[in-house]
Amino acid sequence: MRALLAAALLAAAPALAQDSAQPVAMRLLRHLAEGNLEAAAALSNAPQRRLEVLRSYRNAVGEEEFKRVFGRYFAPENRLITEIAAGRHRLLVWELGEASNRVAGQYFVEVEGEFLLDDVPSRERSELRRVLQDYRSGKLKD
Repeated sequence: MRALLAAALLAAAPALAQDSAQPVAMRLLRHLAEGNLEAAAALSNAPQRRLEVLRSYRNAVGEEEFKRVFGRYFAPENRLITEIAAGRHRLLVWELGEASNRVAGQYFVEVEGEFLLDDVPSRERSELRRVLQDYRSGKLKD
Protein backbone atom coordinates (compact mmCIF):
# COMPACT_ATOMS: atom_id res chain seq x y z
CA MET A 1 0.00 0.00 0.00
CA ARG A 2 2.81 2.39 0.87
CA ALA A 3 4.36 1.82 -2.57
CA LEU A 4 1.07 2.75 -4.23
CA LEU A 5 0.75 5.83 -2.07
CA ALA A 6 4.31 6.87 -2.85
CA ALA A 7 3.74 6.32 -6.56
CA ALA A 8 0.60 8.46 -6.39
CA LEU A 9 2.41 11.27 -4.57
CA LEU A 10 5.47 11.28 -6.80
CA ALA A 11 5.93 11.58 -10.52
CA ALA A 12 8.94 10.56 -12.54
CA ALA A 13 11.18 13.56 -13.16
CA PRO A 14 10.71 15.27 -16.53
CA ALA A 15 13.12 14.21 -19.25
CA LEU A 16 14.37 17.77 -19.78
CA ALA A 17 17.97 18.11 -18.69
CA GLN A 18 17.32 21.33 -16.77
CA ASP A 19 14.76 19.46 -14.66
CA SER A 20 17.15 16.63 -13.85
CA ALA A 21 19.64 16.26 -11.02
CA GLN A 22 21.63 13.72 -13.04
CA PRO A 23 24.33 16.14 -14.31
CA VAL A 24 25.14 17.39 -10.81
CA ALA A 25 25.03 13.82 -9.46
CA MET A 26 27.65 12.76 -11.99
CA ARG A 27 29.80 15.79 -11.15
CA LEU A 28 29.46 15.01 -7.44
CA LEU A 29 30.44 11.36 -7.96
CA ARG A 30 33.47 12.38 -10.05
CA HIS A 31 34.67 14.70 -7.27
CA LEU A 32 34.20 11.93 -4.71
CA ALA A 33 35.94 9.29 -6.84
CA GLU A 34 38.88 11.70 -7.16
CA GLY A 35 38.88 12.36 -3.41
CA ASN A 36 38.05 16.06 -3.86
CA LEU A 37 35.92 16.48 -0.75
CA GLU A 38 35.74 20.28 -0.85
CA ALA A 39 34.38 20.35 -4.42
CA ALA A 40 31.88 17.61 -3.57
CA ALA A 41 30.71 19.38 -0.40
CA ALA A 42 30.20 22.61 -2.37
CA LEU A 43 27.42 20.78 -4.28
CA SER A 44 25.36 20.40 -1.06
CA ASN A 45 22.70 22.65 0.44
CA ALA A 46 24.59 22.22 3.76
CA PRO A 47 28.21 22.24 2.53
CA GLN A 48 29.99 22.48 5.89
CA ARG A 49 28.04 19.59 7.35
CA ARG A 50 28.58 17.52 4.18
CA LEU A 51 32.33 18.22 4.30
CA GLU A 52 32.46 16.99 7.91
CA VAL A 53 30.57 13.80 7.02
CA LEU A 54 32.82 13.12 4.01
CA ARG A 55 36.00 13.69 6.02
CA SER A 56 34.74 11.41 8.78
CA TYR A 57 33.94 8.65 6.29
CA ARG A 58 37.27 9.01 4.49
CA ASN A 59 39.11 8.88 7.84
CA ALA A 60 37.20 5.71 8.77
CA VAL A 61 37.82 3.77 5.54
CA GLY A 62 41.02 5.33 4.17
CA GLU A 63 41.52 7.41 1.05
CA GLU A 64 41.83 4.55 -1.47
CA GLU A 65 38.69 2.77 -0.26
CA PHE A 66 36.84 6.12 -0.22
CA LYS A 67 37.71 6.68 -3.88
CA ARG A 68 36.84 3.09 -4.78
CA VAL A 69 33.41 3.28 -3.15
CA PHE A 70 32.40 6.33 -5.15
CA GLY A 71 34.23 5.30 -8.31
CA ARG A 72 32.11 2.14 -8.53
CA TYR A 73 29.14 4.22 -9.73
CA PHE A 74 30.98 4.49 -13.06
CA ALA A 75 31.45 0.72 -13.44
CA PRO A 76 29.51 -0.82 -16.36
CA GLU A 77 27.57 -3.22 -14.10
CA ASN A 78 26.12 -0.27 -12.16
CA ARG A 79 23.42 1.98 -13.55
CA LEU A 80 21.01 4.73 -12.76
CA ILE A 81 17.56 3.13 -12.58
CA THR A 82 15.34 6.19 -12.33
CA GLU A 83 14.93 9.75 -11.14
CA ILE A 84 11.84 10.57 -9.11
CA ALA A 85 10.55 14.08 -8.40
CA ALA A 86 8.66 15.42 -5.40
CA GLY A 87 8.28 19.13 -6.09
CA ARG A 88 11.77 20.65 -6.14
CA HIS A 89 13.26 17.46 -4.65
CA ARG A 90 14.75 14.54 -6.59
CA LEU A 91 15.72 10.99 -5.78
CA LEU A 92 18.18 9.24 -8.05
CA VAL A 93 17.98 5.46 -7.66
CA TRP A 94 21.05 3.42 -8.59
CA GLU A 95 21.46 -0.31 -9.05
CA LEU A 96 24.92 -1.32 -7.88
CA GLY A 97 25.39 -4.79 -9.30
CA GLU A 98 28.42 -5.75 -7.21
CA ALA A 99 27.12 -4.44 -3.88
CA SER A 100 25.31 -6.50 -1.25
CA ASN A 101 22.68 -3.75 -0.89
CA ARG A 102 22.08 -3.47 -4.60
CA VAL A 103 19.99 -0.27 -4.56
CA ALA A 104 21.42 3.11 -3.55
CA GLY A 105 19.84 6.54 -3.57
CA GLN A 106 20.94 10.15 -3.81
CA TYR A 107 18.74 13.05 -2.74
CA PHE A 108 18.84 16.44 -4.45
CA VAL A 109 16.90 19.68 -4.23
CA GLU A 110 16.57 22.54 -6.69
CA VAL A 111 17.76 25.83 -5.17
CA GLU A 112 17.69 28.98 -7.31
CA GLY A 113 17.70 27.01 -10.56
CA GLU A 114 20.51 24.62 -9.55
CA PHE A 115 20.34 21.13 -8.09
CA LEU A 116 22.27 20.51 -4.88
CA LEU A 117 22.74 17.42 -2.75
CA ASP A 118 19.85 17.56 -0.27
CA ASP A 119 21.31 17.46 3.24
CA VAL A 120 18.44 19.27 4.98
CA PRO A 121 15.53 17.19 6.33
CA SER A 122 12.13 17.91 4.80
CA ARG A 123 8.76 16.27 4.23
CA GLU A 124 9.59 15.70 0.56
CA ARG A 125 12.92 14.07 1.36
CA SER A 126 11.14 11.79 3.85
CA GLU A 127 8.68 10.77 1.14
CA LEU A 128 11.56 10.04 -1.22
CA ARG A 129 13.31 8.02 1.48
CA ARG A 130 10.19 5.82 1.72
CA VAL A 131 10.23 5.36 -2.06
CA LEU A 132 13.88 4.26 -1.87
CA GLN A 133 12.94 1.77 0.85
CA ASP A 134 10.26 0.41 -1.47
CA TYR A 135 12.85 -0.03 -4.25
CA ARG A 136 15.16 -1.82 -1.81
CA SER A 137 12.38 -4.14 -0.63
CA GLY A 138 11.31 -4.95 -4.19
CA LYS A 139 7.91 -3.25 -3.91
CA LEU A 140 8.94 -0.90 -6.73
CA LYS A 141 10.96 -1.84 -9.79
CA ASP A 142 12.33 0.04 -12.78
